[in-house]
This record gives sequence, structure tokens and C-alpha cells, in this order.
Amino acid sequence: MISKMIRYDILLHAKEQERFVNELRELGLVDITTTGWEPTEADRALLLEIEAYNRAIEALQAFAKGEEFKADAEPYFDGAAAYDRYVELQARRSEILQKIAQLEKSASDVEPWGSFSRADIERLANEGVTLRTFVAQPAQYDALVAEDAEGVTVVEINRTQSFVYFAVVTRGIMVNVDGQEVHLPDSDYKATVAEIEALKAENEALNADYSRIARSVDVIAERRAELKEQLQGLKVDAMATREADGNLLVLEGWAEAETADKVDKLLEEYPNLVYMRRDATIDDEAPVKLKNNKFARLFELIGSMYALPKYGTFDLTAIFGPFYMLFFAICLCDAGYGLVLLAVGLALLFKGGESMRQAALLSIVCASATVAFGFYANSFFGLAISDFAPVIKFLDFQNQFFSISLAIGVVQILVGMAINIVMRTKLFGFTSTFGLLGWFIILLTGSLAVGLPMFGIGIPGFDTSSPVFYGLMGVGAVLMLLLNNIKRNPLINLGSGLWDAYNNITGLLSDVLSYIRLFAIGLSGGVLAQVFNSLAMGLSGLDAMPEGTPWYGMIMPIVAASIILLIGHGINLFMSAISSFVHPMRLTFVEFYKNAGFEMGQRSFDPVRKMKE
Repeated sequence: MISKMIRYDILLHAKEQERFVNELRELGLVDITTTGWEPTEADRALLLEIEAYNRAIEALQAFAKGEEFKADAEPYFDGAAAYDRYVELQARRSEILQKIAQLEKSASDVEPWGSFSRADIERLANEGVTLRTFVAQPAQYDALVAEDAEGVTVVEINRTQSFVYFAVVTRGIMVNVDGQEVHLPDSDYKATVAEIEALKAENEALNADYSRIARSVDVIAERRAELKEQLQGLKVDAMATREADGNLLVLEGWAEAETADKVDKLLEEYPNLVYMRRDATIDDEAPVKLKNNKFARLFELIGSMYALPKYGTFDLTAIFGPFYMLFFAICLCDAGYGLVLLAVGLALLFKGGESMRQAALLSIVCASATVAFGFYANSFFGLAISDFAPVIKFLDFQNQFFSISLAIGVVQILVGMAINIVMRTKLFGFTSTFGLLGWFIILLTGSLAVGLPMFGIGIPGFDTSSPVFYGLMGVGAVLMLLLNNIKRNPLINLGSGLWDAYNNITGLLSDVLSYIRLFAIGLSGGVLAQVFNSLAMGLSGLDAMPEGTPWYGMIMPIVAASIILLIGHGINLFMSAISSFVHPMRLTFVEFYKNAGFEMGQRSFDPVRKMKE
């Protein structure tokens, strides 16, 4: 459900703004409207600084988990100083790594030339001796040596399969050499490697300072919280309406109804403050806070990926949650895969920290549903459970679930339409729902009279030939075609109803058929699991092992089969898990939300508060 909100319009002296906002921050119960805030250049700089702090904290937390971290390092006590030192170290480390990359490239270029003295080369040049270095193919080098030109000395320095590295020494003459001339760098190979090692040592030494900063993450986070509070104040100040030459401020605030008494008490402490309060309505752009039970709260993570509901409408989380859990189980459709995801969820719950708790619990709930449905669907890592428990009656997923998936789609669409009818009645009155109610009656009547008998279930005295059936269909048709808008002429309603009929029939047909994806994804994952099982048995030779094969003769086939099964089922589980996460979400956000008349909210409830890290 959506928590009820109270709207406050507050008028106060501008001089009291800072103290007032600080007290609101201490209270932590009032959301001051800052929608439409446009940051100035100074505000953007503050946003960038906060983002830089975020990246620094993430990097330091990752560093603290590595082998280079020294847990006994003395931490900083000033968050700003620790962050500034981090920025300095990052700049120096970036410079070092860039220099190392350059030197390593230089080292690979100079390695074939070995050790040389740049000073000796310059001394020879001063004495009139010219030393030039070249790279050529072996045939080119051999031809040059064979020339044996007078006054030219050719010295081979290094040779590979493809190239010869050599020097040509002359005095007072210039010769043409068939090869690529290379200009040697200032340092030889040994000196370059030594410089690289020195830089790596310096980079390693920086880890001591990094450890000090990593030990200071808490104070850096506190400094980030201060910056966030500063940004919060800037937003409030920017969006406040100024009156009386800027001496008065008008603020719009929101608080939950259950905590409004505490807000009233704070506001009444200001003698020069005037405020008005009233219940928020659907026409207000009120912030939204969801308030669900422990089970439904798990699925808020899914719903938030699309949008929050509009204030004054219905929160569909508790409704779509069980459907999503069922759809996930159907798509994955294997008890063995469900157990793997259950283990992952439990690991995240106990080792992932508080930030991963909701995702871990959601994984556990969906995985548990997968285990139950996978067992009912007779699948355990692609193996038929009925082979080991023949007395149990399982679902024949491949032959039975196609029609069941359509039935599930009809049920969810009907639930969505019923919610839409209730919501429209609440907001606009019962008469505004006649057109939608007519469609609901027709779809529900047809499903009960035609759909239920297809599954061997029937309502006594109620079928397509019964008077009750025709009566309900007639009532639905009248509501849909003639009373879809009681304020209009019936003939206009008839034309509008016929046009709506065309759109609704095609739309509903498309919506129902979308649920076939539940059957298709579950079936494809199950078939792939069986294929990998067959590959493992066939390629390893286990299925062709003669009777009486000694145990040691089966070791290698078992190892080979295990590797194939591990890789195959790993790939299948990964792909199936993604499909099981995404496609139920699509059915929820498109088919269900559309038929339930879902409206997006503007923003979530975010009270001005102390930023505790």
C-alpha cells in the first residue's frame, strides 16, 4: 500500500532558513519539494565532488579486500585530508603506471640491442666515427656483409628468425644501407629495466599510504555525508519561493500521516512561522512511500525497476508479487536449478551484507518456488524424477502446460481489470467503470463457461447454453456498448463501444498470448538440460560401458561426464535464470500493469535528514 501523506505549505523568515532546515534534518520526517531543481555551476561542482567521493570509497573498499592492504596502518582522522591524500596518490599512481607502460614498450624495442653506452657513442662521434644501427632481413644483411666495402665495418648485434640487428661503423663517409635505420633511445635495456623496477617499487610503496586511507573510509564517508547535506540545503534554498523582497520564504513539504504530529510540534516551536496542512490528494504531485508487509516488501525491488505508483492510486506490489514468484518458477522449471539458486541466495544473505539482504531474500523466495514447481514438473537437472518415484503423479509440462499458461494469463488479466474497476470507482465513481465492467463480465463469464470445462472442471448449470450465461453476456454487452459513458448519447456510446471492442479484442488476445512465453521458456530450459545430460553420457562413453567394467575403468568417463555436465548445466542455468528474471518482469510491467490501469508516480518520499554513512 501507499503511505498516506500530509502536505505542508510553510512561510518563514529567510534569516531562520538555515536553522529550520537543520532541525528538519535532525527530525528526518519532512520531504521538501525540490522537483525541477536546476543546478548552477557551483552546484554541479559539488555534485561532481560527491561522485568523486563515491568512486574513492568504492576503490578503497575494494583495495581493503586485497593482499596489498595493511590492516595495521594508522588511519586518518580528517575525512577531507584523507580524501585529498587519496587524490594525490591516485595522480602519482596514474603517472607511474603510464610511465611504466611507456618504458615497457621502450624496453621491448631496445632489448635486441642489449647493453650500450650512449656516452661512448657520443665520444666516437666527436672523434669522427659514425655508428648507425639497422634492422634488416637476414638476406639483406648477408648481402651487405658480402660487399665488404672499404672503410665500412658491419657488426651483428642480435639475430632472430626474421630479422638481424646490426651496426654500421664508418669514418668520414656515408653509405647507403639496405635496411631500416633505428635510432637508439638514451638508455639501454638494462637501464630501462632498472628504471621500470624502480617505478614498480615506488608504486608498491604507495600501498602503505593507501592502507592508511583505506582504514579511513568511515571518516571519508562522513565527509561525503556533509557534502550531501550541503547539496540538500542548496536544493531547498534554490526551490524556495521568495516573497517580500526576499525576506520571506515559502516551502512545500510532505510528511507521512502517522508522523505528522511530530512535524506539527516542530513547526509550532517557531513563533514567526506560519504553516497550513492538509491531506494530499491524487492531484498533488505528492512523493510516494510504499508500506507493505515483509513478503510484499521483497518485490518492491522489482517494481522500482519500472516506476513507483502515483500517489492516490493502488500499490500493486502485493498483487503482482505472488504472480512474479510463480512466473519465475515456471520459467526456470527445474528443482535442481532451484536448489542452486537457493544456495546462492543463502550465501548472499549471510555473506553479502545488509545492502544485499533484500536481493538475497527475493532470490531465496523465487528459488524455493522453483524447487517446488520443478519437482511438480518432474525435472531435476533435466532428469525425470518419476524414474525414481513412479508412484507420484507429476505434471506433464510438455503436453499440459501450454493451455495452463494461457489460463494463468487470463487470471492475471482479470485480476488487473478488477483492480482497475475498484480504483476507478474510488477516484471517479462507480458509473465511470461501466465500460470496463462490461468487458470484465464478458471475459469472466466466457472463461468460466468455456475455459473451465477444457480443464475438466465445470460449474453445474452454467455453460454456453445456459440462460445465466446469456444473461451475463447481455449485461456485459449493454454496459460495454451503450453505457460506457452515461453522460453521452447512447448512439455515440454504441459507436465508441464498437471501436473499443475492436481494440480490446485485439489487445486482450495479444496480452493472453504473451503468457505462452512461460511455457516456451520453461520447455526450452528443460530440453537443453536433457540435451546436456545426453551429451555427457554419449561423449564420455558411460552409456556404452559394458557390464562388469571395473571401477577404475569408469574413473575417466565419469570425470569427462562431470565436466560436460558442469559446463552445460552452468550455461543453461545462467541463461534460464536471466530469462526467468526478465520475462516475468515484462508480463508484469506490460500486460498486468496495463490492464490494472497503473499510473506512474513522480518521485519517492525522500525526507530532509542527516546523511549517516
